[in-house]
Amino acid sequence: MDVSDSYRNLTEGTLGASALAGSGVRFRVWAPFAREVAVEVDGRRHRLEPEDRGYHAGAVDEAGPGSRYGFVLEGGDRTLPDPASRSQPDGVHGLSEVVGAFDPPPSWVPAELRDWVISELHVGTASPDGTLDGLVRYVERLAGIGVNAVELMPLAEFPGDRGWGYDGVFPFAVHHACGGPRALRRFVEACHELAVAVIVDVVDNHVGPEGNVLRGFGPYFTDRYRTPWGDAINFDGPGSDEVRRFFGGNALMWLEEFGVDALRVDAIHGIVDTTARPFLLELAEAVRDLDERDGRPRRLIAESALGDVRTVTPLDGGGIGFDAQWNDEFHHALHALLTGERTGYYADFGRVQDLADAFQRGFVYRGRRSAFHRRRQGSDSSHLPPERFVVFAQNHDQIGNRMRGERMEVPFGRRKVALGLTLLAPGVPLLFQGEEYGETAPFPYFISHTDRELVEDVRRGRREEFASFGWEGEPPDPQALSTFESARLRPTSADGGEHAALLAWTTELLGLRHRIPALRGGVPATAGADEERRLLTVRRQDGGSAAVLVVNFGDRPSDGRPDGFRLVLHSEDERWGGEGTGESLPPGSLALWVRASG
Repeated sequence: MDVSDSYRNLTEGTLGASALAGSGVRFRVWAPFAREVAVEVDGRRHRLEPEDRGYHAGAVDEAGPGSRYGFVLEGGDRTLPDPASRSQPDGVHGLSEVVGAFDPPPSWVPAELRDWVISELHVGTASPDGTLDGLVRYVERLAGIGVNAVELMPLAEFPGDRGWGYDGVFPFAVHHACGGPRALRRFVEACHELAVAVIVDVVDNHVGPEGNVLRGFGPYFTDRYRTPWGDAINFDGPGSDEVRRFFGGNALMWLEEFGVDALRVDAIHGIVDTTARPFLLELAEAVRDLDERDGRPRRLIAESALGDVRTVTPLDGGGIGFDAQWNDEFHHALHALLTGERTGYYADFGRVQDLADAFQRGFVYRGRRSAFHRRRQGSDSSHLPPERFVVFAQNHDQIGNRMRGERMEVPFGRRKVALGLTLLAPGVPLLFQGEEYGETAPFPYFISHTDRELVEDVRRGRREEFASFGWEGEPPDPQALSTFESARLRPTSADGGEHAALLAWTTELLGLRHRIPALRGGVPATAGADEERRLLTVRRQDGGSAAVLVVNFGDRPSDGRPDGFRLVLHSEDERWGGEGTGESLPPGSLALWVRASG
């Protein structure tokens, strides 16, 4: 099977409602559990014709963009929303809406992945009005300091008006509270005008419980496997070819119809697929084929808890073929050093050498035993180029999965160290919304379900999740409006004091990353650890350009100055709100030296 076959497998036959040239709409749904299916459009029912493999399709002349519709399955007394709905104006319990066809997105080519600097954003809390249109102004500010990619947390329709998005139930529909599908198209085009790439977070490992209609249509789920979040998706059992086409076609939709530049695929360790050609590999092949067809590169970024290098090993090297993956171990190593935490998964970290390994080799655990997992963890990633890893000091998971959703609580100097190590790392750096200026708003988990029993289940689950960390007290109520409101950004706080100093620090770091060849993304690092003095030393070189980064995690001043290099950055410089200590390294500080040929 060649790559073009993978693309055809995932895109064969359009699902949902397709506006026809001139007038009318063609409706198509996969419903193998029903011998007869009707589409109800603006209150009138029309029988659909059965097709091979359980599909049903037909055209309705009087339908058009804006029409409300749903499907009535044989023997059913309800009109169900379209599983492949492009718009749910009234939420997950309302009817679907026909959306007119988009023109092809304008051609735009982003920077190489190695040069990306990403800001992760939640539309509802990062935008003043909670919409994609309202988010553009913040992206303009990010572009002004050197951020050139934004990653949007899941946009697919989920219950209610507020939520993280990981309980979406209509994967093809852009959430109504964000502004719907046309708002996303406007947002992508506005970002591209700012030379900013757009990443969308997609969830293919489960579907949320409230408003989920998939079970009535076909074998979308399997009881052979379990996930922590809900029923496992049927990617390898009877009927799985069409399930793969549903989720694969959805992934390609974001790239083709909306002009999105990359997908971040959530928790791929929750996608169990025992076939000879796994769904994720087929998706990677289809994306490569799409790139070849129009000459515009798209990227796939994975989140995985497995530490498996095959995820980011190229297709021609026998891997799955994703371009990069989130490196949680970089975060854990950095967090443990800066905060001193040793509970939960932080029990596996705390040595300076752990962070040195993350800089130089990618994974910290490359096959050795993990006390937290109580087994060997990870695989050897030493041979992989640095741009295979997205690195961060904070993200939605690492903040929101704390009991109170608090951001990293460390002294001001150590916040500068966290930013410095993230933005001067050889991988692809990611900041969480507001991190560039030291935003203090928490990011607790929040929902807006209408099912009271489900709300209680979520509350109970949150309490149980924190047990391994030994945290005391009650987490914020995820259903409360006040929990959501507490997470809203307060960007005016960047106008003075420590926030202004952090923003200036971030801007300088990004300028150095873009200007100095040795600090560019993808340039490998050699890193060493002095455990006695708690010093980390990172060296990077690109041709005649060389840089040395030294960080003091200890409790005594130290001298880390390398011979033949000049100091270009010190976290304790008065410009960044420091005490101006010269070239020595006080506890909790970072310094950068560079050397250029000639």
